[in-house]
This record gives sequence, C-alpha cells and structure tokens, in this order.
Amino acid sequence: MSTRLATAALVGLLLASGVHAEDGHALWLRYPPVSDVALRDEYRAAISAVACPGENATLGVAREELARGLRGLLDEEVPLVNSISRDGVVVVGTPQSSPVVAALDLETDLRKVGDEGFLIRSMSVAGKRATVIAANHDVGVLYGVFHFLRLLQTHRRLEGLSLVEAPRVQLRVLDHWDNLDRTVERGYAGFSLWDWHKLPDYLDPRYTDYARANASIGLNGTVLTNVNANATVLRAEYLQKAAALADVFRPWGIRVYLTARFSAPMEIGGLETADPLAPAVARWWKDKADEIYRHIPDFGGFLVKANSEGQPGPQDYGRSHAEGANVLADAVAPHGGVVMWRAFVYSSEEPEDRAKQAYSEFVPLDGSFRPNVLIQVKNGPIDFQPREPFHPLFGAMPETPLMMEFQITQEYLGFATHLAFLAPLYEEVLRSDTYARGEGSLVADVIDGSLHGYQRTGMAGVANTGTDRNWCGSVMACANWFAFGRLAWDPMLESPAIADEWIRMTFSNDPGFVAPVKTMMLASREAVVDYMTPLGLHHLMARGHHYGPGPWVSGGPRADWTSVYYHRADEEGIGFDRTTTGSDAVSQYFPPVRDQYESLETVPEELLLWFHHVPWDHRMASGRTLWNELLYRYQRGVDRVRGMQETWRSVEGLIDSERYEQVKAFLAIQEKEARWWRDACVLYFQTFSRLPIPDGYERPERTLEEYEAITHPYAPGI
Repeated sequence: MSTRLATAALVGLLLASGVHAEDGHALWLRYPPVSDVALRDEYRAAISAVACPGENATLGVAREELARGLRGLLDEEVPLVNSISRDGVVVVGTPQSSPVVAALDLETDLRKVGDEGFLIRSMSVAGKRATVIAANHDVGVLYGVFHFLRLLQTHRRLEGLSLVEAPRVQLRVLDHWDNLDRTVERGYAGFSLWDWHKLPDYLDPRYTDYARANASIGLNGTVLTNVNANATVLRAEYLQKAAALADVFRPWGIRVYLTARFSAPMEIGGLETADPLAPAVARWWKDKADEIYRHIPDFGGFLVKANSEGQPGPQDYGRSHAEGANVLADAVAPHGGVVMWRAFVYSSEEPEDRAKQAYSEFVPLDGSFRPNVLIQVKNGPIDFQPREPFHPLFGAMPETPLMMEFQITQEYLGFATHLAFLAPLYEEVLRSDTYARGEGSLVADVIDGSLHGYQRTGMAGVANTGTDRNWCGSVMACANWFAFGRLAWDPMLESPAIADEWIRMTFSNDPGFVAPVKTMMLASREAVVDYMTPLGLHHLMARGHHYGPGPWVSGGPRADWTSVYYHRADEEGIGFDRTTTGSDAVSQYFPPVRDQYESLETVPEELLLWFHHVPWDHRMASGRTLWNELLYRYQRGVDRVRGMQETWRSVEGLIDSERYEQVKAFLAIQEKEARWWRDACVLYFQTFSRLPIPDGYERPERTLEEYEAITHPYAPGI
C-alpha cells in the first residue's frame, strides 16, 4: 500500500472511530472521560440518571448539555428519567418546570440567587440520594448545569455539595470590533465569525458553538459590530441578519446589542442633522428602536463611541455626552434597552495630558444621564496598555453607573502569538482601592454596584474570537476569554483558581501538567510588561498596527498618537510627570491614592514612569540606578519567556501533540520578539541616557537604525 493510501486509510479509521486531532475548537468544553478511574466510578455511582423536565428552548439546551457532558466524562450514557426511583438522580429545573424542585424546601436559597443564579445541593429526595440543580429561571438552570459539569471536569468531589451562586454583575458582554466586510479591528484570529453576506438564510453551526461557550462562563450579551460603527447595520436588511443571530443565541441566555453610529439619522435617515436636541432626530431614533425591537424583541440596546478618534458625536453640535446618550436611551427605554456610552474620548484639540480627558469630560455630567445609560470605562486612563493605573473615573461618578471595559484580544500584548494570561491584569484593576468612600472602596465594588448603589451594572470585554479553528488565534489566548467570563460573573475570583480551572478543562488534570503550566501562565503577563513597558512606561508600540516596538514614533497628525509624547525621554531622564507640578493627573484620584502616586518615595515602582519624570541615575529599591533597572527589567522579561519555554518542554507528552507543538512554536516567536522589544527600546533610550550596557546583559543583535527601519505594512488587526 502506498504512503498516501495508508495515510488515507488511517484518517478514515480515525474518523469512523470518532477520534480527532485536538485543534482547540472544543475550548474548555471537551468532556473527555475522567482519567482517574476510581474517581470516574465514584461519579458514576453518584450520577445514575437525570430528571430535567420542561420543553422550552433554554431547558432543552441545558438538558442536552448535561447529557453530552456526562456521556463524555463518565464514558457512558446517563438515562433521562421522570421520577426519583433510584439513588443518584440529578434533579434539574425551576419550581415552575419541575414538580420535584417545587416540592423541595429551597425558597430561602432561591431568593438569594435572583434571575440568573442557581443552587447545587446534595440532598435526599423522596428518600433517595440526589443532586439538585435549581434556579428561579431557565437561564439559571443552564448556568447551574455548566457549573456542575465544571466540577466534574476539574475532578472535584461531589459529597456534601451546597453551592449558592449568583452573578455580581448584570450585563456581562463581549464587544466585537467586527466590521460588515468581515475584517476585525484589533482581531488576530482570522475574519469575523459573522458571515453577513449569507445571513439570515445560512446559520453557521459555529454561531451555536460560540453561544454555548459564552453561556458556559456566564456571559449574557454580545455586541456584534465595531465601535467605529457603520450605520448600515441599522438598515432593515441587516436587522434581519442580526435577528437571525439573536434567534440562535436566545436559548443560551445571550442578548444581541449593536453599535450605533451617531450620525446615522443623516447617513441612512436622510436628515440634515444628527443634533440630539432636534425633535426630528429624537423621533428618528425612537422609530429606529421600535423597528429593531420588532425584529429582535429582546434586543439589549446600543453601544456608542462618540467624539473619539474622529467618530461623530453630540459635541459636533455643541451638546454634551449626556445629551447625546439620553436621546438614544429614551428611544430604547420603553423596550427595556440600555445605552452603553464609552468614556474612551479625547478632544480634537491637542491635549495637555490625554490621561485626564475622560475624567474632565464626564465627572461634571454625573447625575445627568438617563437611568438606562451606563458609562463604559476602560480599565486604565490611556488604552489597554500592558500595565496602567486604574482609571480615575472609577469611584468618581456615584450618580452614574460605570461599567468596566477590558480588552481580551491582545492588541498591546504581542497579539495572539504571545502568551499573556490576563486574569492577573484584570484582578489587579478590580482589586485596586479607589478610596472613594474610604479604605476598601474597590474598583470591583464600583463595577458590581455595591459601592454607590447602582441599579444597573456591567462589564464588557473586547473579544478575541474569529474564524480560526481555535477561535482566538492560539490555544493559550482562549484563556483570556474564559478568565473574562469568570470575573464578569464574580469580580473577586482569584487568578490562580481561574487558571487552574481553565488548564484542567482545556488540557489535562494531570498534576504534572497543571502545576507547572499554571505557574507559567500566572507569570506571563508580568513577563510581557518587562520586555515591553517596564516601570510604568506605556504606548511604546509601532504606529498604526501596534505590532512591535516603536519608542521613536513621533510626528503625524496628533502628538498623543506618538510614543515620544508618553515616555518623554531626554538627557535628564525619562517618564511622564503627572504630579501636581506636571500635568496634575494625580489629582483626579482620591487623596490617599493621589498622595501615593504624587511622591517619588511612595509611588509603586511598577508605575514610576507613568507618574514621574525620573533622572537616569535615580536610585531604585534594588540599589540599581534607573538606567540599570530598566536594563534589568528588559532582560528579565526575555529570561522569563525562556523560562516559559523550558516549562513547556517539560510537559511534552502529557497532552496531544497538535496543541503542544503550536504553543511551543508560539513561545519561540515570543522569545524572538521579546528580544526585539528589549534591544530596540534599550538602544533608543540609550541615545538619551548616554550610559553603557554593563557586563552581564545581552548585547543588541542589530543597530538602532536597523530596528527603526523595520516595517510591517500587512500586520493583522488594522
């Protein structure tokens, strides 16, 4: 038999047997048989059947998911039953859908879980041992099923279960920066998932896979289109397409949102103005909202980017952000919709300090927005940098709901080929203390509404999903999608626990794999900070596509689109002076934080150059000068990536070769590009410090001129 025929025969046998390569498409929902045989037998004894009555769509997918998960994990079919006639029945439902649940004494706990929460309890039902997954509403049942399966996937014991879970944040959404031509701005995983040309008549099965993955981590909304909006999506033919997606997502508890281009009344409505105070404009938005809700009865609302980076907005007519947001809010309010109005703004005039602009524009408007408006605030005051201080708006608008915007896609963190587990970044921001109402006023408390009593709460993540089989451009990048969902459900979860869950569900429960890979992941974001932007440096990337280093970037239409604007290196030192004698950005924080950042003695070294212009010979906590500390951090970043490579090599053979080899190859890319970042930045900053690179540090591989000449005209994500 020829090699080609033998290969074809082998492929045929594999397909016939159901065996397939691990390409990452299954994400964290693989459901392989529990590898610990004794534990699998224990699970089989505890789970003999499933009782999940109810015929609606959400209960249907919950029942199917539970059956699919148990069939895979237990390596046997688990029957569906209508009665509790044996030990080990898993009872699933609401008091309305399940007579068994209705008869149980669960009222006290069910009052705690609200509309989307659930309880999981080991208890006696009709004299038999059972596990109950109960909720007030069907979507809570679905979330409870996924949580129960997560327990099995991560090899947790089932004895004595007594869990009561409810999301701390109401709107948990992905923001897709997807365009109608299927390109994705800042996307590194292929084209857009949404095939607008074939919608609404063809529904790609991946739409269901996507909804299922989101539901599994508690996400309940998706913004289909780019914040740099195209008014075309609001035309009737595109509303039909969006409605088809909404129909797919609805059983999974996911509502559809769209981005609204502020000038849409002119562009597709034929009006001469988009002035939010013009009666004709208000009428147009009301009529458009009514039309949308006829197509999508549970439409979530609008996400708006206005008067930022050239996008149209209310300031074009001398109106405020509140006046702009309110006209849209009034249009969707009768239908229960919301407006998520982004605070990522900066004026058309060249700013003194761009980090101050959102605070300056929005704080005076506190209390003037409609109740169904949420202000969507990026985690830091510039733009998703590898490290930023938390945004000073958090805590500063007690009368206006603020929702968090994190970036999941790695625009400034090496794109999809760099390993940068972002749960520590998210956690760092959420655990930051604003001191808005004294010590203990965490950003997480602002986001979940507990600090100011917000009636609406939300968290958004800029998505990294695309048409790549592995969804995110690399297997490891999917961990950030997972982490965002888990933290949107509970902002106080801890990074190690999230990493542990994801590794076990995505790869293996083998302790020899889990422990080293978890250590590697938890250190990865700090490695990126070191080799890209140590000590509070920021915005050092190449122009436009943001791929690779560009600390020399200058000129162009705006100073605040350049790197030199932010690092301000000169012969005296480096860093942006944001103290009271500089731009005074520190005064936008509450006094304890302001005072900490103001002082060169107390500012955390991780943010030193964010807030201070520091002499090259400044003595650091390590005893090194600032120049030598920069060199040390850049080198440490490269060394940490090499350590990640060693860790990954040590687990070869513990997972499938396909995913192992991809991660190995991407870590090699990361090590090469970490050296590129280190060498280019060190050589550039050396032109100002005029100090040598001491012995013990690797010498740059090229000249500064060679690094400056590197171009990437077709870098992805533009």
